Amino acid sequence: YYFHRFYPFQADLDTMNPAVRREIMRVMGYWLQLGVAGFRMDAVPFLISQKGAEVQPKKDYELLHQMRDFLQWRRRDAVMLTEANVPADESLEYFGELGDRVQMMLNFPVNQRLFYALATADIKPLVQALKATYRRPYAAQWVNFLRSHDELDLGRLSEAQRSRVFDALGPEPRMQLYHRGIRRRLAPMLDNDRRRLELAFSLLFTLPGTPMLQYGDEIGMGEDLSLPERESARTPMQWSADPNGGFTTARRPVRPLVSDPIYGYQRVNVEAQRRDPASMLNWMERAIRMRRECPEISWGDWEVLSTEAREVLAMRYAWDDHVVVALHNFAAQPRAISLQARAVRDRVLVSLLDTEDTRADESGRHRIQLDAYGYRWSRA
Repeated sequence: YYFHRFYPFQADLDTMNPAVRREIMRVMGYWLQLGVAGFRMDAVPFLISQKGAEVQPKKDYELLHQMRDFLQWRRRDAVMLTEANVPADESLEYFGELGDRVQMMLNFPVNQRLFYALATADIKPLVQALKATYRRPYAAQWVNFLRSHDELDLGRLSEAQRSRVFDALGPEPRMQLYHRGIRRRLAPMLDNDRRRLELAFSLLFTLPGTPMLQYGDEIGMGEDLSLPERESARTPMQWSADPNGGFTTARRPVRPLVSDPIYGYQRVNVEAQRRDPASMLNWMERAIRMRRECPEISWGDWEVLSTEAREVLAMRYAWDDHVVVALHNFAAQPRAISLQARAVRDRVLVSLLDTEDTRADESGRHRIQLDAYGYRWSRA
């Protein structure tokens, strides 16, 4: 007999049992020996919970410490990435006080408020989530993401907030899942609007933490809502316009490829976008390259700057006597903002993505105009 939390064929193993723990380490060792770079650990709150008919629910965080010790004994550069959709203050238990449990955690508090901001242009909940997840051990890191291979989980938004995101990004019942999520990919959710897609990815790359991308989002792949549950966003990668998108030469793939007129592999694929200088893929490569050239975001301390526009998120990173400022306008209309020169340490802000540098005026303020869904990275 066994318990199951998700599917009848998916047993909840008793991870409090020493024999089960030893087997977990054996499985980890097998894959590490084959060369994997680490593990994305699913539903970790349930993994570390005591189980049984008459067992009082309790989490044993020491299991994460044991797994971390084994991981780094076998391969020192491997990582554990944890999926734990828990309140921000509880997340610190998964990191460990010294960062000696998991190295990385998916930032669900920020992710859910980020989509609320994309849907409503209201950035207050996003700012609150960023501040709530400010604390972390020095040797640990948050992982920021837009979409993943699961549904977009909105379970920690209020009912009113969740309703507004549904209306804007997944209005049809077939687009929703479990009464709390959206089972769509990013491009269709944002109406395939290049401005909004660039805004979302620019924000992802300038949030405090490590950015994570779902395969296919770099070319704007769509979903297949005829597939059940989460499978809608798990269609094969679209490499080319060849049969089956260049993913397989089999006559029938395990899952069908997207083939509609807008997002089908005949139109949206890597091969075509590599040859197009203005493609989403080439934009993404440039953005990733610039992100890697901004150690201020990776290593620096950050704060949210106040602006006159309530739809504009302004973030300031300071490290090694350098400052990077990232601005994002969530509104569908242009917005003008101003920043005190002393807040960014310099009277000149050098734009990192174009040639539009700004200089402070006589009053000591940088006055910046952002387009609808506009964004800007600058260094002082």
